This record gives sequence, C-alpha cells and structure tokens, in this order.
Amino acid sequence: MEVLPHISIVSPVYKAEHIIEQLVAEIKKAMLALKCSYEIILIDDRSPDQSWEKMKILSHENPEVKSLRLSRNFGQHPAIMAGLAQAKGEWVVVMDCDLQDQPKEIVRLYAAAQEGYEIVLAKRVNRADRFSKRLGSKVFSIVYTYFTDVKYDNQVANFGIYHQKVVQSVLSICDYIKFFPLFVNLAGFNSRSIAVEHAERYAGNSSYSYGKLISLAFNAIISFSNKPLKLFVKFGLTISVLAFIVGIYYLYKALANEIAILGYSSIIVSIWFLSGVIITTIGITGIYIGKIFDQTKHRPIYIIDEMICSGN
Repeated sequence: MEVLPHISIVSPVYKAEHIIEQLVAEIKKAMLALKCSYEIILIDDRSPDQSWEKMKILSHENPEVKSLRLSRNFGQHPAIMAGLAQAKGEWVVVMDCDLQDQPKEIVRLYAAAQEGYEIVLAKRVNRADRFSKRLGSKVFSIVYTYFTDVKYDNQVANFGIYHQKVVQSVLSICDYIKFFPLFVNLAGFNSRSIAVEHAERYAGNSSYSYGKLISLAFNAIISFSNKPLKLFVKFGLTISVLAFIVGIYYLYKALANEIAILGYSSIIVSIWFLSGVIITTIGITGIYIGKIFDQTKHRPIYIIDEMICSGN
C-alpha cells in the first residue's frame, strides 16, 4: 500500500540551474523541522539552461524529489497546474524556485493552517523586488480589482499552503487561461494570510519581461471579466446621446439660419473619432471571441515529456 506524503511542495522551474540545489536543500531543512512525510515536485518549464540536468541528479539522489519536464515552455501557471496534478499530500505548498519565497516560512504557513484554515497565503510585506516590478504589480492589482470587482492583493502571489480539497477545486476550473492566485481566490474556502520575509533572488534574473507581465495581466482580466465590453456599451450609448443632443442643437441653428458655413473640420474629426471607437469595440469583441475559440478547442494546458521520481 502506497504511503502518501503529508505535505507536497510544488515549484515551477525556469532558468534555475544555479538555484535548484540550494532550493531543495532549504526545503529539506524546513521539512526536517516539521518532522512529517513530504515530497518535492519540481516542474521544468522547458528551461533553456541546465536546470533539467540538475533536477535529474537531485531526483536520483533524493527519493522525495519528483522531477517533471514539460514538452515545451507553457508558462509558469500551467507548470504549477502540472505539479498540482501530481501532488499527493494532504497539504500542498506552492512556491517559486528563485528562493525569494523562503522555504523556512513553510513551517509558519503550516502552523497557521492547523488553526482551521484551508488556505494560508504568504504576504510579502517588504518585497525585495526592484521598484518597477513593485509598481507594475500595484498597477495590475488596481486595474484587475476595477475590471472584476474582486479585491486582489498585490502583496500575495503563488506562495502559500493549500489543503488538498482546495487543490482539487483549482484543478477542476476549466479556464484555458491559467492564473493560479486568481483561481485560489475564485475557489473560496476558509483562508488567511500571514506576513513573511521576502528575500532577494538567490541567482540570475526574473524570466518575466515587461511584455510577458502585460500579456499575463491582459489575459487574466479578459478571462475573469467582461467589464471592458460593458464599458464600451456605456461609452457608445453616451456618445449616441451626446450626438443626438448636438444634432438637435444644430438643427435648431440651421432652421434659424444661424449657420453660415458648414464645418468641414468638425465632420472629419467626428468621423475619425467614431471610427476609432467602432474599431476598438470590434477589436475588444474579437479578443473575447478568440478566447472563446481557444476554450472550445480543449487543448491541454501542458504536456509532460519526462518524469523522474523515487530515485528511478
């Protein structure tokens, strides 16, 4: 009979060849303090460096380390989903591999969970990120909260501990666009957050460019909200009402012979303005239709190429 681990630690890996060994060592140290059975699930998101080679060695040397390699680069959040699908523990920790999420905090997260919570999130009170990244995260939280009417805390990311029933609920969400923190928010359950120490990146640089961050934010908003469409409907109605009022005004002026020369410039500006509104509205609608098309194809969000576990 298979003995299931009590805690599973899931961490997506990308460009971490100089970090991964230290990550596993720090996790093992934290789990030694907890004195419970555990497994470490590392997911290589087809990293272009030697991360996979290091992961294979770690899996062969440590039976508790399970290494997965995706068939191509699917992105951080699909990689997290791949790890969650393999997690067997009653409790599942999700953390980034760069050691900014510090494994020693797992002890405190687990202790808080034992107070009767299914979700305990790590709140990065003093983020050790560059100013531009913190600013971008803050802007995203404001924009996302506005468009979805759901409060999003930019001090909370992937790091946290989740009961297995929360994990199963997250995995059951069939959205083609995956964004783990928002899925956790959508799932509900009894949750809390605790302040944790956020460290500098152990080595290397973040793999998220500004373009990727903007794309992720845009996809998250489109996936979780139809408010942009509603805003354009309201904007279109407002323009129509204003156009009707202005039309009545100029009709009166024309009947009263108070218009000497018809305005060419105003006509051109109106055409360009309304054309822009129409094209933008069609574009936003097209994006939503495109996302619906992607959803209906039911393509897998990740494909596992290799798996190494139990020292094999």
